[in-house]
Amino acid sequence: MPSIKKVAEIAGVSVGTVSHVITGSVNVSEPLRLKVQAAIRELNYHPNHVARSLKTSRTRTLGIIVPDMTISFFPQIIRGAETAARKRGYSIIAANSDDDGERQKELLSLMRSQCVEGILLVIAAAPTPQSQITRIMDADIPMVCLDRIPDRVSVDSVSVEDVDAAQMGVSHLIERGFRRIAIVTGPMSLRNERRRAQGYRQALEAAGIAVDESLIWHGTLHLDEVAALCRERLCNPKGRADAVFCTNGHNALGVLRGFRDCGLETPRDIGFVTFDELTVDDLFTPSITTIVQPAYEIGCRAGEILLDRIEGVATQEGSITVRLPATLKVRASSQR
Repeated sequence: MPSIKKVAEIAGVSVGTVSHVITGSVNVSEPLRLKVQAAIRELNYHPNHVARSLKTSRTRTLGIIVPDMTISFFPQIIRGAETAARKRGYSIIAANSDDDGERQKELLSLMRSQCVEGILLVIAAAPTPQSQITRIMDADIPMVCLDRIPDRVSVDSVSVEDVDAAQMGVSHLIERGFRRIAIVTGPMSLRNERRRAQGYRQALEAAGIAVDESLIWHGTLHLDEVAALCRERLCNPKGRADAVFCTNGHNALGVLRGFRDCGLETPRDIGFVTFDELTVDDLFTPSITTIVQPAYEIGCRAGEILLDRIEGVATQEGSITVRLPATLKVRASSQR
């Protein structure tokens, strides 16, 4: 089994130089770095990170927990975080909480036991006790929350401007002549869902349209339940909404299923705008107007903040708050 000494011998450099190239802890000239990398490839050398972490108390590993990796928004966040980590010589362990608070608690404990140097967290839809987050921070493990920001906890966070983004989507429907606009939300235990509902209200009020509470439909994150909710509210033509605004892309699929079950076509019968790009959008006819969140940028920015905390670059007292703008991609589903 090749050793770091053998790599140094083949590359014609010191063991320390090889270590610097592997860890990225010290800048190494480009010619020396290329020699070391060529020797590593030639020998098929794999550093023993466990042994190194025991010696240095550094694992150069981050953890990221998301609710559901099958929802396309979250893998994009992970990719962004991974890019930020890789640039600075860190690796990422990703895990899935299944939107379950107890599973999330187990994963946080597991990552702590694995000695990750920091954690990126998209909180589960089930209410997350403050203690889950404060316990990690009290152990001097930096944490950044993404997308879903916990209540009553001072923690670094990166998300979009939820209120502004929702207001933009609903205002677009109003500009297209829709007036009876329903909103389908996810669990209102999540702050981003509440803020998007707030943006919906503000858009209506700004246009002089009275908020009709019967058009505010609080859903779950289960597609069958969202579809059933839409069937219940849309299959009867009396007083039916003429457009629907959905607060997350996952639920949008349930809304579209509800449209189908009621025999409604968008935009002929009903307008539609949703948060988040649908990865199978090219299969929808007509195409879906969406509020696009910069998921990759959210992950990358959160990763940078976390690494700055770990390396002592970010010295700001109190939490760092980053809110990125979303964009509206207008397609056929909102066109009258």
